[in-house]
Amino acid sequence: MKSYDVVVVGAGHAGCEAALAAARMGCQTLLLTISIEHIAFMPCNPSIGGPAKGHFVREIDALGGEMGRNIDKTYLQIRLLNASKGPAVHALRAQADKKEYQRVMQHTLENQENLTLKQAMVDKILLEDNQIKGLVTSTGITYLTKTLVLTTGTFLKARIIMGDTIIEAGPNGQLAAKNLSNSLKELGLELGRFKTGTPPRVDGKTIDFSKMEIQPGNEEPLFFSYTTPETEIEQIPCWLTHTTGETHEIIKNNLHRAPLYSGVIEGTGPRYCPSIEDKIVRFADKPSHQIFLEPEGKNTHEMYVQGLSTSLPEDVQLAVLRSMPGMEQVEMMRTGYAIEYDYLISTQLKHSLETKNISGLFSAGQINGTSGYEEAGAQGIMAGINAALKVQGKEPLIFDRSEAYIGVLIDDLVIKGVDEPYRMLTSRAEYRLLLRIDNADLRLTEKGYTIGLIPPQRYEQFLAKKSAIENELARLNSTAITPTEIVKEHLVKLKTSPIKGSTSLADLLKRPEINYQSLKAIDPEPKDLDRAVIEQVEIQIKYAGYIKKELGQIEQFKKLEARKIPADLDYNQLTGLRNEAKQKLLKIRPTSIGQASRVRGVNPADVSVLLVYLEQKRRQEGGDSPA
Repeated sequence: MKSYDVVVVGAGHAGCEAALAAARMGCQTLLLTISIEHIAFMPCNPSIGGPAKGHFVREIDALGGEMGRNIDKTYLQIRLLNASKGPAVHALRAQADKKEYQRVMQHTLENQENLTLKQAMVDKILLEDNQIKGLVTSTGITYLTKTLVLTTGTFLKARIIMGDTIIEAGPNGQLAAKNLSNSLKELGLELGRFKTGTPPRVDGKTIDFSKMEIQPGNEEPLFFSYTTPETEIEQIPCWLTHTTGETHEIIKNNLHRAPLYSGVIEGTGPRYCPSIEDKIVRFADKPSHQIFLEPEGKNTHEMYVQGLSTSLPEDVQLAVLRSMPGMEQVEMMRTGYAIEYDYLISTQLKHSLETKNISGLFSAGQINGTSGYEEAGAQGIMAGINAALKVQGKEPLIFDRSEAYIGVLIDDLVIKGVDEPYRMLTSRAEYRLLLRIDNADLRLTEKGYTIGLIPPQRYEQFLAKKSAIENELARLNSTAITPTEIVKEHLVKLKTSPIKGSTSLADLLKRPEINYQSLKAIDPEPKDLDRAVIEQVEIQIKYAGYIKKELGQIEQFKKLEARKIPADLDYNQLTGLRNEAKQKLLKIRPTSIGQASRVRGVNPADVSVLLVYLEQKRRQEGGDSPA
């Protein structure tokens, strides 16, 4: 009977990151998957990144994860979104060659030291004294392990729904995990039921692209990983069409056949990725919705119909497709469908993603009630890291909301919980000017190196970049120029106001009309720096005032996070605390005042009661004043 340090169940985007992280940290790791052919499978959109989601990919990469490197090797097209807006909302999004993405990830897993990959269905989890002991597969094989990471995605008691057709299956018709849900319930864990969906796929040979608007990628080479060398990649365009009045009529006339409205679907769906039938009902005044046609690979004509997620019957789906410009003669290759599945109520987790009541059991990805490959990957790497750290007898790695989008995601799941599939939005991050996609390496690479996921050579390159940024910031702040004729003429050319006396280059760079390159003509000692260094210098100087303000807010946030709440506090004994707050706090068990203030159902008056209690307790114990 083989024993492992870490066993990961599920080889989707969360499972791949979890298994690679644990193995790279030196743990003997086993990765089990229902289907090896579907490793890192993209059952929905064949893309990585997007607003807020791209932040996760960069943070995964900064910690030493794989998603960024994998998409850089396999993308068909890449774009920088929100480029006309501020850096806090800039986002990379890449269209993937779906099968190539899977192939490259499988190759990485198979060649990773300390990692064993096996195909198996897990039916039961084994405990000993409330500590993970192992698991049993559907064929009766037992694997022993010190820690277990569940990354089962949407497979738990999954069923696919298309009109009146219901199939007990996971994404794309794979086997559903029927017994693992029961095992989790037997362990005392609480499960819920969610629903998500996917659109039809169509044959690109049957599309008239002349009636659509081309959506090319960025001309300059862009990459997610900080380690990917800049190379030219031939890109494939996407295409834009739209729904029509005819489309909307077809859907309205067939709502009685839509599982979403007939009562067939029981699970709650994602608010921010509604089905097309839901869009038509909820936004009845909108005459049209954008629909994107996105390639699934270089060697296939199959195209993904972004924006048309649906569980309508097959004949209705085809009619809907043919009602849109450019798709009058389209042929459908795969039918869209909804999928229902069990998920783990995420408030049962610690911030390490270990369950509160079972030692050594971690979970990550859609099993925790999230949606999206990127959210899954972010949880996966953290669960893998913390499972490995537990095996090594070390403290878990936990990011707070001021350190990473990963910290925001996990804190939302553990403290707030979810009542619909969770999707990361930039608006969820209070400190998003500091948590930018461009500075993920500056924020997290040090942590990745400390735990052993960033190799020495990469760390040295990071330190060199960091030093170059710091040196150039110092130089620009200390280098002053005077209003000579050359300076005056150049400022006129840049259409910016003149200077009256000695002015630092940094102060000039703060002006919106001036960028780093345009300063070189009047810089006494111009430098030839990497583009990534220049980007950081410009952002840190131009947004210095806003960054300083946000740092002040973070200081206040840290003070509340530092006010710890005793783990054994009996909230029922606190006078003045509302009953709802008592119930929620007893369930969530926040470890700090900051966390308590974010629990749903806890209001500012409840927080004040907690603060008064902690102050009284401090005085009784003769402690120092709180910071």
